Amino acid sequence: MWLKKNGLKINFKITKLTHNSYFSSFMNWITPTKRSWNGHNSSGFKSDILAINGFNELLHYGGEDREMGERLFNNGLLSKQIRYSAICLHLDHSRSYVNTETIKNNMEIRHHNKQHKITWIKTGIDKR
Repeated sequence: MWLKKNGLKINFKITKLTHNSYFSSFMNWITPTKRSWNGHNSSGFKSDILAINGFNELLHYGGEDREMGERLFNNGLLSKQIRYSAICLHLDHSRSYVNTETIKNNMEIRHHNKQHKITWIKTGIDKR
């Protein structure tokens, strides 16, 4: 109610804010969105993240979370779709740090890692 009073626009997406376990389970089950690992509301076991050496420090804003999730997938993990159970609100803000060159570089790395089923990267947590 507070969000509505403070300008939240009413649309279907706000059904995610409904606290009803039956509704959220059903919506998680029927959602057409593919399962993915996105940094805005993701978690994983420490052992799984260490097994792929964490975030790739060669990447910057624009897919570094997805790239890590893709390596987790390459390492045999499947994500769980819980977009109606684990609520995440994001405050809109400008992204002056985004540039096309960085995004292009990130996409090239993601494509390479996906194509070659890369799991471990040298530019992560362990620098050995």
